[in-house]
Amino acid sequence: MLTELHIQQLGVITESRLEPAPGLTAVTGETGAGKTMIVTGLGLLLGHRADPTMVRTGAEQARVEGVFTGLDDVATRLSELGAETDAGELIVARQLRTNGRSRAWLGGVAAPLGTVAGVVGELATIHGQLEQVRLGTEERQRQVLDRFGGKPVAEVLERYRELFELRRSVDKELNERVENSRERAREADLLAFGLSEIERVDPQPGEDTELATRAQRLQAMDDLRMLAQEASHALSGADDGDPDDPGVVGLAGIAVKNTGRIAEMDPQAEALGEQLNQLGLAAQEAAGALASYVAGLDADPLALETITTRRAELADLTRKYGENIDAVLDWARDASERIEDLGSDEQRIEALRTRRTQLDEQLHHQAEVLHGLRVKAAQHLASGVREELGALAMPHARLEFRLEPLELPGPWGSDRVSLLFSANPGSPLAPLAKVASGGELSRIRLGLEVVLAGSDPGHTFVFDEVDAGVGGQVATEIGRRLAKLARHSQVIVVTHLAQVAAFAERHYVVTKSSDGLVTTSDVELVSGDQRLHEIARLMAGSESDKALAHARELVVDAAGTQN
Repeated sequence: MLTELHIQQLGVITESRLEPAPGLTAVTGETGAGKTMIVTGLGLLLGHRADPTMVRTGAEQARVEGVFTGLDDVATRLSELGAETDAGELIVARQLRTNGRSRAWLGGVAAPLGTVAGVVGELATIHGQLEQVRLGTEERQRQVLDRFGGKPVAEVLERYRELFELRRSVDKELNERVENSRERAREADLLAFGLSEIERVDPQPGEDTELATRAQRLQAMDDLRMLAQEASHALSGADDGDPDDPGVVGLAGIAVKNTGRIAEMDPQAEALGEQLNQLGLAAQEAAGALASYVAGLDADPLALETITTRRAELADLTRKYGENIDAVLDWARDASERIEDLGSDEQRIEALRTRRTQLDEQLHHQAEVLHGLRVKAAQHLASGVREELGALAMPHARLEFRLEPLELPGPWGSDRVSLLFSANPGSPLAPLAKVASGGELSRIRLGLEVVLAGSDPGHTFVFDEVDAGVGGQVATEIGRRLAKLARHSQVIVVTHLAQVAAFAERHYVVTKSSDGLVTTSDVELVSGDQRLHEIARLMAGSESDKALAHARELVVDAAGTQN
C-alpha cells in the first residue's frame, strides 16, 4: 500500500504531498491542472521511462518519493538487494535531471531501474490508456488469466518454463552438433594427421634441450681438447718429466717434502705439512680427472650428423605444434582428448535426441496440466467479469477466454489465449481489441480488476480516467465498483466525474495558478464543504446552491451504498 507520495519540480507541480487512503482515493481538478503529473510521478516510481522535459521549467531536477507498506511479497528481494525498511515502510525514490540522467533508490540503496521496477511493480499497478491498449493483446490477456489462476498456475508455469529452457538448450546443442558434424570431422582428421607426425618422430620429454647441449659439445671438440690439454699440462707438468716443468703436482710434491723436513726441526710446522699434503692429493686427483676428460674427448662426425638430423625432425614439430618438445607433447595430449570428444559425436547426438524426447514428454504433460488450470480459471474469471459488466450498464455483454493450441509449445505453455467480446445480443464474439470501444474497454478493465482483487489483496491500483467516455448511471456504477475493489486493495483514481469521486474515502483536488509567465499546480486535500464544492463543480461546472445540494445527495447516496 502507498502511504505517501511526495513530488518536487515535476511538470507544473512545484511541490506536493499526498497521503492516499487505504481504500479509495480520488484525484480531481480542471482539465490541464496537472492531474496527470500525479500518475506520472507514480509511474516514475514504477520504472516508467523518464523524459527530461518533465522537469519543471527553471528547475535542474525533479524528484519523486513514495512510501510503501505491506512488503511481505517483496521482503526476500529487498533483503537480497540490501534495501532498508523502517517499521515496515519502504521508501522508493526517483530523480530526473534536465540533462536526461535518471537515478532510482530502493530503501536508501541506489538500484538499476529495472530492479526498482520489478520490486515496486509487485506493490502497485497503473491502469491508463496504454493499459487499455495492452489489454487488447494476447500476451496481456494470458497474463491476466494466469494472474487469476493464482498459485496453482504460477507453480506449474514455473516448472514448465524450467523444462522449456532446458529443452531449448538441449535442442541448441543438438542442432550445433548436427550442423557442424562436417567441420568437426575435418578437425578430427587434421588433429589425427598431426598426431601421426608426432608419433612417427616419437619425441621424448626434454629431448630437444638435451640434443642441443650434445651438439654444442661436439661442435666445440677441438677447442675443448686444446683447453683441456693446456689445463692438464699445468697440473701434471711435462710428459717427459722435465724438472724445469714440474706442474702443480710436482711443485706440490716439492712443497710437501720441504715442509716434512721443516717439521723434523720444528714440531710447530706439522700442521702446515698436513695442509700441503692435502693440497698435493687434491692436485693429483684433479690431474687424473682432467686426464680422463681429455681421453674422452673424441670427435665423432657421424654422431654430430645423427644429432643434427634428429634436431631437424624435432624442429619441424616445434614449428607446427609448440615452442619446444614439451609443448609439442602437451599439444598431442590435448589433441588426443579432442579427437576422443569429436569421435563421440554420434553417441552425444543420440543422447541429446533421447533427452529432447524425454523433455518433450515432460513439457507436454506440464502443458496439459497448465491448460486444465487455465480452462478452469477462464470460466470463473469470465463469469465474474460478466457479472461486473452487468452492473456497469452492459447487461448483454458476453466475455469469453478462448484457449487454442499453439503449433509448437512456447515459453508460456501450449495455449494461445485470446479474450473475445460481444456487447450486444446477436453480435458474434470477436477479439476484444477489434470490437470494444474506449468506454467498453474501460469498464472491462475495471471489471477484471474487481474480480482479480480477490486473488491479489493489498495491492495498489492506480486508474487514470477509467471513466473516460462514460457518464450518468454508468459513472455511478464505476464509482461503486471502484469502492468494491477498494475493500480488498488500495485504489487511487484520477477522474473528472462527480459520480466516481463521491465514493472516495479521501479526495485531493489539483488546482493551477499562473503569474502570467509560469503556471503552477497545487494538490490539496479537501473534505466537508470543500469537497462538496468540488463535486458540485464536477457535476454542473458551478457551485450554485442547487449544485451543492445535488453534490451532498450524491455523497450521501454513495456512502449509503457502501454500508
